[in-house]
Amino acid sequence: MPSNADLHSEALDRILTLELARVTERAAVGAARLRGRGDEKAADQAAVDAMRRELNRLPIDGTVTIGEGERDEAPMLYIGEKVGTGEGPAVDIALDPLEGTTICAKNLPNSLAVIAMAPKGGLLNAPDSYMEKIAIGPGYPAGLVDLDAPVADNINALAKAKGVPVAEITACVLDRPRHARLIEDLRATGVAVRLIGDGDVAGVIHTTDPQETGIDIYMGIGGAPEGVLAAAALRCIGGQMQGRLVITRDEQIERAGRMGIDDIHRKYTMEEMARGDDVLFAATGVTDGNFLQGVRFGRGDITTHTVVMRAATGTVRYIKARHTQLDKFHLD
Repeated sequence: MPSNADLHSEALDRILTLELARVTERAAVGAARLRGRGDEKAADQAAVDAMRRELNRLPIDGTVTIGEGERDEAPMLYIGEKVGTGEGPAVDIALDPLEGTTICAKNLPNSLAVIAMAPKGGLLNAPDSYMEKIAIGPGYPAGLVDLDAPVADNINALAKAKGVPVAEITACVLDRPRHARLIEDLRATGVAVRLIGDGDVAGVIHTTDPQETGIDIYMGIGGAPEGVLAAAALRCIGGQMQGRLVITRDEQIERAGRMGIDDIHRKYTMEEMARGDDVLFAATGVTDGNFLQGVRFGRGDITTHTVVMRAATGTVRYIKARHTQLDKFHLD
């Protein structure tokens, strides 16, 4: 029979899972008020302010290990920032208050407010750099795809494991000039390529439900913070992912060293980016997508659509909430 301490720990974990939904809900509503206005920085600032306020209400001793950084020239919940009341479990936090700032500014699909949490030491403490990524959903043999394998080998292995012709596989890639060769190699295999303008956390998560999203594999270079967040989500929902930091500048190498990263060429598994059994993940839709609906503003209410996940139990909850006490969305 579990002790009182064990019961308290379990209850706390459950509470934090649902509390994270409130954190992303607040950030999503703040950003959604500015969607389609063409002002990325203002939308990001609104999401950051709302997320910081809600995080500081949580009974945790939290440290932001993955936050916003100089690359986006955006307001930051910075790496190393302490959040929470300080009374509670010591946890690492990875976050992106507005995943897809450009998407939000243009009111395009799949902009999210995203956060992940794990016990202290559980999330990769990486510099705000780029990361090479490959990801597939659950149900495949371990090690089926690999960052170091040729594109054709990964695609052929995936098609064979899925039991379909290569032509029925769809790869998701960020639409960036740096991916010209990757896209060319993918199309040479016969797969379909879905290009996305932004939002690669959603892109990775889409691989977990190809029947709904039409995406079987994610490949390419995106943000390292988004890579850790996506790895946390896959730890909860299932799948495979590898990532490798793309660090080219001396200051990035120095910063990585200060964070304890000695080998900048190391290939990280999903389990190395999000370690332990108690990884939590939450995301709320800012704009509509095929993963989550965006925020809806009614005459006297606000509706949000959120997913919350916990790796320890494999539980994935979708929460569609109707909020009528709107004062809670106003910053003090």
